[in-house]
Amino acid sequence: MALLELYTEYNRVWIPDAENVWKSAEIKKDFHPGDNVLELLLEDGTELLHPVDPSSPQLPPLRNPDILVGENDLTALSYLHEPAVLHNLKVRFVESRIIYTYCGIILVAVNPYKQLPIYGDAIIHAYSGQNMGDMDPHIFAVAEEAYKQMARNHKNQSIIVSGESGAGKTVSARFAMRYFAVVSKSGSKTRVEDKVLASNPITEAIGNAKTTRNDNSSRFGKYTEIGFDRRYRIIGANMRTYLLEKSRVVFQADNERNYHIFYQMCSCAHLPEFKNLRLLSADKFQYTSIGGNISIEGVDDRKDMEETRQTFSLLGLKEDFQSDVFKVLAAILHLGNVEIRNSGDEKSLVSPSDPHLAVFCELLDVSAEGLVRWLCHRRIVLVAETVVKPLPRKRAVNARDALAKQIYAHLFDCIINSINMALKVPGKQHAFIGVLDIYGFETFEINSFEQFCINYANEKLQQQFNLHVFKLEQEEYMKEDIPWTLIDFYDNQPVIDLIEAKMGILDLLDEECLFPQGTDQSWLQKLYNYLHTSPLFEKPRLSNEAFVIQHFADKVVYQCRGFLEKNRDALYEELVDIMRDSKFPFLANFFQDEEQPTVTGKAVKVKPARPGVKPANKQLRTSVGDKFRSSLSLLMETLNATTPHYVRCIKPNDEKLPFEYDSRRVVQQLRACGVLETIHISAQSYPSRWTYIEFYSRYSVLMTHQETGVSDKKQTCKNVLQRLIQDSNQYKFGRTKIFFRAGQVAYLEKLRLDRLRGACITIQKHVRGWSQRRKYLQMREAAIILQQYIRGKRSIRKAVSPAMLKQGWAAVVIQRRWKGYRMRQIYQLVRLASVTIQAFTRGWMARKQYKKMQEEHKALVLQKYARAWLARRRFQTMRRLVLNVQLSYRVQQLRKKIDEQNKENRGLMERLTSLANSHSQTVDRLHSLETQLEKSTNQNASLEAREKKVKEDTSLALAQLQTQIDALTLDKQKMEETYEASSKKAKESFDQIKRNLLEDKENEARLRKIAENSIEIQRQDHDKEVEALKEEIKRLKEERVGLQRKMEEGSQVNADLQEQVIQLSKHVKIIPELRKEVSNLQTQKNNLDRKIKEQSEQARAKMADFTRQLLDDVVEEEVLSGLTPNDSEKIYEIEDVLTALDGLQKASRILENHQKEQKESFETQVEGMKLKVEHLQNENSKLQNLFQEKSNINENIRQEVSRLSSENSVIPELKLQVSELQRQKQELEVHVEEKATELAEKTEEITNVLQKKIQEENSQRRHFEERAEELEEVKEQLQARIEELEEDNNHLKKVQMMENEAKIRLRHEASRLTAENIDFEEQLDKKDRLIKKLQSQIKSLETSQRAKQTPLPNIPKDYLGMLEYKRDDESKLIQNIILDLKPKGVVVNMIPGLPSYILLMCIRHADYLNDETKLKSLMNATISAIKKVIMTHHKDLELLSFWLSNTYLLLNCLKQYSGEEEFMKQNTPRQMKNCLQNFDLSEHRQIISDLAIHIYHQFISVMEKALSPAIVPGMLEHESLQGISSMKPTGFRKRSNSIYEDSETYTISSILQQLSIFHSIMMQHGMEPDLIQQAIKQMFYLVGATTLNNMMLRKDMCSCRKGMQIRCNISYLEEWLKEKELQNSNSMDTLRPLSQAAWLLQVNKSTEDDAKEITEKCTELNPVQIVKILNSYTPIDDFEKRVSSSFVRKVQSLLHDREGSTQLMLDADYRFQVTFPFRSSSQALELLQVPNSLHLGFLTRI
Repeated sequence: MALLELYTEYNRVWIPDAENVWKSAEIKKDFHPGDNVLELLLEDGTELLHPVDPSSPQLPPLRNPDILVGENDLTALSYLHEPAVLHNLKVRFVESRIIYTYCGIILVAVNPYKQLPIYGDAIIHAYSGQNMGDMDPHIFAVAEEAYKQMARNHKNQSIIVSGESGAGKTVSARFAMRYFAVVSKSGSKTRVEDKVLASNPITEAIGNAKTTRNDNSSRFGKYTEIGFDRRYRIIGANMRTYLLEKSRVVFQADNERNYHIFYQMCSCAHLPEFKNLRLLSADKFQYTSIGGNISIEGVDDRKDMEETRQTFSLLGLKEDFQSDVFKVLAAILHLGNVEIRNSGDEKSLVSPSDPHLAVFCELLDVSAEGLVRWLCHRRIVLVAETVVKPLPRKRAVNARDALAKQIYAHLFDCIINSINMALKVPGKQHAFIGVLDIYGFETFEINSFEQFCINYANEKLQQQFNLHVFKLEQEEYMKEDIPWTLIDFYDNQPVIDLIEAKMGILDLLDEECLFPQGTDQSWLQKLYNYLHTSPLFEKPRLSNEAFVIQHFADKVVYQCRGFLEKNRDALYEELVDIMRDSKFPFLANFFQDEEQPTVTGKAVKVKPARPGVKPANKQLRTSVGDKFRSSLSLLMETLNATTPHYVRCIKPNDEKLPFEYDSRRVVQQLRACGVLETIHISAQSYPSRWTYIEFYSRYSVLMTHQETGVSDKKQTCKNVLQRLIQDSNQYKFGRTKIFFRAGQVAYLEKLRLDRLRGACITIQKHVRGWSQRRKYLQMREAAIILQQYIRGKRSIRKAVSPAMLKQGWAAVVIQRRWKGYRMRQIYQLVRLASVTIQAFTRGWMARKQYKKMQEEHKALVLQKYARAWLARRRFQTMRRLVLNVQLSYRVQQLRKKIDEQNKENRGLMERLTSLANSHSQTVDRLHSLETQLEKSTNQNASLEAREKKVKEDTSLALAQLQTQIDALTLDKQKMEETYEASSKKAKESFDQIKRNLLEDKENEARLRKIAENSIEIQRQDHDKEVEALKEEIKRLKEERVGLQRKMEEGSQVNADLQEQVIQLSKHVKIIPELRKEVSNLQTQKNNLDRKIKEQSEQARAKMADFTRQLLDDVVEEEVLSGLTPNDSEKIYEIEDVLTALDGLQKASRILENHQKEQKESFETQVEGMKLKVEHLQNENSKLQNLFQEKSNINENIRQEVSRLSSENSVIPELKLQVSELQRQKQELEVHVEEKATELAEKTEEITNVLQKKIQEENSQRRHFEERAEELEEVKEQLQARIEELEEDNNHLKKVQMMENEAKIRLRHEASRLTAENIDFEEQLDKKDRLIKKLQSQIKSLETSQRAKQTPLPNIPKDYLGMLEYKRDDESKLIQNIILDLKPKGVVVNMIPGLPSYILLMCIRHADYLNDETKLKSLMNATISAIKKVIMTHHKDLELLSFWLSNTYLLLNCLKQYSGEEEFMKQNTPRQMKNCLQNFDLSEHRQIISDLAIHIYHQFISVMEKALSPAIVPGMLEHESLQGISSMKPTGFRKRSNSIYEDSETYTISSILQQLSIFHSIMMQHGMEPDLIQQAIKQMFYLVGATTLNNMMLRKDMCSCRKGMQIRCNISYLEEWLKEKELQNSNSMDTLRPLSQAAWLLQVNKSTEDDAKEITEKCTELNPVQIVKILNSYTPIDDFEKRVSSSFVRKVQSLLHDREGSTQLMLDADYRFQVTFPFRSSSQALELLQVPNSLHLGFLTRI
């Protein structure tokens, strides 16, 4: 819908107003495009015609519906513009008395000029941990958001507090820092947070002053960085200051003061520590009396001085430092009183006898002569000489004032640095939150250099603010997937460039300050010349000493006078030298930094020919403007690196009146502080944003039935909007929200209001029609009746006569008599019939009832026996099943282990066979080597035979020798080849044997480990089986104890029967009958004895068989005979049954011994296996040695063969000789005879050589034979070793087979034993039933015998209600009964409070023995153990409840048995006897009482922690009454938090469920009803206080419908109390404040009677709370009305005299005083028995 279409009749608009800026008017006639006037009706009734330009209509801004006025966030308004913001702030501030309002990311804080109760610690804790939009706007909410974002995002934060002087910036910054100090406790002994807060009084004393606008105005900017560690606790702080107003030290305007510290010192001038300062009153010093006002109303300077000194001490600044500071401050005051007089033309002088001068010089320890001279003179350094020039009085006064300002500025910086040093704490800073307290935009009648710098800083901050708002807006659109369009907003970069750019204002100012003759006028002329083209710079029309700058907030006229002087901040060098030469170190250090830094480096120093010219003022290098620009740039860098949070402080009026609202002043500040700029940016596109849930809840009345039937609410919202608003550009659908353009929400509100108004009219129409029809019918019926009577009267008058009357009367009499007679007859007949029917019916019903009762009785008897039989049968079958399952599981485990062992054994067998195969292969290789050796010997023999043939046949020697030599060479080559191959194979075979042996060694080691593990597993299995048997024996013992207990109970029953027999003996007439019964019983007894003997013999036989089966093949028959009893005459006694059980125990012990013997035998076998393994290892080492020897032998053989080959090399030479001989024979046949002799000689020589060679070969052959014999011996040794290994392997196989057999036997034994155990348990069950029957028969027999013989009754055991224990068992007692006791496992099966009774019985025994040491030790140990349990389990609700109940019971028992009369009134005679006799435990009772109180408070704390998260959601936020509430639009703050994320939803049912859990736990542990009522009352108080406190801080919860929901929830709580029978706990009284607050929300709030009713009924609420609820009341619909301010004032006047608390919040941590009323216990101590589950067998009942 277009915006122009909203200008319809009855809508309201804002029009400009001179007095109130804007005023409201109502549209009288619809506006149509083309109209030139808008008809309006003002609120005072006058009509107004607002002119409109038809071509471009500029219509006045529309007013928001009243339902949207007063919202927490201005961005929730449908129309976002200046009048809407101004009106919303006014409504909240004036009518609702709410000073905080959100405007997007800005918190607007309006100064109330009144102390409000909204800053206590309770408020801080209420805001801690809350989302920013969940609670009402507050400075604590901003601080919490900054703290939370720092912890969540790990990013530094900044809180920027700005505003005019007097707007409350300092207070807001102080509250923010206080919030951090309270929420983030450091936990260290240094108390850093206290120091951070303590820095505020000091900085306010030295930096704040009274101005015309503010009594405590900060005259400097301050940025405080509060550092946090990784646990987000304060670890330190650092402070940076900006632009201290130094001129205030020497000059103040009218009705203003100097800095507070001067007046504080003057007020304490009479104190001894200030005597040496020679201070006077403030009106006696010039610097403190210029303004004419030295005091502030309501401020005590003396008290403030005490606070300042205390904070100095708290920060660790010592007394010496404080005295130095006060000296400097006093010296400044005295310097201001130094009188400077004229002494002629352009000259001045100071009297050396001036008292203030002397005090100044004395305090600062400076030269008086030098100071007198240089105050009135100035040194001028020229080129050739130095001239001292006197100063006129005005310039001398300026020099004095400049010195005072400079000293104070240095002192201020020194104090700030000292504070920063004091706030530094060792430790690394993880993050920080900066709090910026800086001046806002200022414009006065006379604006000077200070205002220029302040406005320059605000321009920079505004630019940073605009960019941040723009960035957040862009992120919101991108997150919701809304198309982002550029927004046109004001950018003040041109103004900043005008000030700080090159050739800007500051640049020209610094340039002018460099010229000694520069003046303000010359600088101003430069500004006119250089900046006249800028549209933001103007020259005033009527002044030549000013210039105008168009700032973002407003135009400001600056007077140029004083700009250069203030920018230079000039101080003569001679005065600086005097201060630097002071003997007062504190002062001298101020001016040391003024020295020019020395030049470092290797440059050559050149001495000038004449002294250099010293500048007149060294500070000209860094002017004030330059310093401020640098510090401001650093500040902006810091802020840009943090996440900013903005607080804009607004001053509502200039008169400082509480809750007075000046619209003109407020709108001026809103324009200056950027609030309206935020509104402008938000209103550019889609300012209104609703979540789908909010839209659906609010506008469901506009939906059709088809639309509400759709399950998807998001799609429903889209369908409704598309139907209601045709222009799709007026809204956008985001992922989680719907974005509306300006005015669309108002249009939807109009449609909703029209729909509701139409529905109201329809309802009214039908109701009024029904009412009128009802009235008409009543009137018609009355008229008919009247007509009837009137017509009857008329007819009677016409027809009535005396005769007719007489006849009529007679007829009536006759009719009466006849009717009476007939009715009597009918009545009698009916009565008779009724009586007869009743009689038969009642008889039939009685008989039927009797039969039914008889059948039910019989059925009950049958059911009793059948259920008992079924229960026993079910128990037995279950027990059998459990045992079978256990048995099968154990058998499966044993089978698994045996299978694994078999697998391992098979692996061992495979490895042993592989080892045997390798050994056989080595033997085969050795045989092949032997055959080769035999071949070599045969070859040697053939060589010998051939040599013999050569000797015999010398004639044929040459030819045969040639052939033989050829054969020998071939044989030799073959033999070498075969030998080399055989030696290589032998070496490889031996290497393989060596590797196999090493692998076998490793395998044997691993097998040994496996065998050890398997044996260990078998041992553990045997141990487990033994433990199972032990547990079975233990269970049998417990059953034996149970039988004894039943015997004791039987004895008590016998005693009762004896008393009855004595009474029956008095009746003599019944004695004969009793004698007959006795005889019958005697016969029955004999029969029973016979049956018992038979059953006992059967049982004994079965026991013997079971024992034999259990110990079969384990012990001999003689031992078995000793284990079973032979006396069959007394087996029916219970003790004999127990002896049988003992026999079974002995049998199990024998079986256990047998298993131990088997275990020892297995261990011996394992040891034998270990020895065999070691033997195998030794054999392996021997085989390795043999292999080494064999390799050596092979090496020797190889050397011999090489030697033989070298000797055989002679044979070729012989061949050459033979060939030569043959040639000679052919050539010299002629000379045969001559040469025959020579040939014979040569032949003999050859034969000799051959014989020698043959002999050598024979010796070699013999050597080879010896080597072969040695190899054969080695082979035999290897064969022997292999045979030994085979024997060992066979032995291992046998051992493995034995182990397998043992395992199989154990498995069979285990299965047999489990089967026998099952049979034995069945026999035990039968035996139990038999014993019970025997006991009942014995009881009957004993009673009959006693009745017959009437003997004296036997006195049963009489227990004294005491438990005896040894001193050494005290620790076990405490451990079992306190430290190790678990409530869940014990409480169900024992008496509630049993630990207390057991401890009391032990205490009574110690008292009975008169053992003081034992008693005190027990009491101290008990108290210490309970404390230890509580400290260890301080968060365990059940354990705290359990020990609270037991401690309270122990306290009551100690009182009950103390012997004091007041506690013994309800004791029984036996309890009287059980009282303590020897000791008074009143001191211990007090300790136990204190301990109980501590446990109670810890118990309450745990319950509160569990209940607290559900209180606010369940009591306030959840709609217990569906359909009566509808959401209102939320602002940016609500949208910025993730409040719609999935989280646990709490309802009132969650609270009731948690309370029921608490109640059930307390009831389960037997807690006294009084304690339960007190605990529940405390929980109800927590619910009421938390709900009321949250409601006080949430304006959206203060509505009529919310009051209905709260009262509904209170009724649920009341019903819960009735259900749990806790009405008498007074818990509902704690909810009275909440109930009255809910009633106050629902009641009418308009007339004087309503005000009186409120004051009369709201008695539990204090006036502050009532007024807060009335001011916070928020209508949900337009049909509801706001509470007028006049009504609130009327209620306040009626509540004026009411006394009570003035606190807004209830103390949710308040605890009602707990009381422990005395309750005597009816429990008889002598009847208590200690369960076995507590493991207290060492306790003995006395």
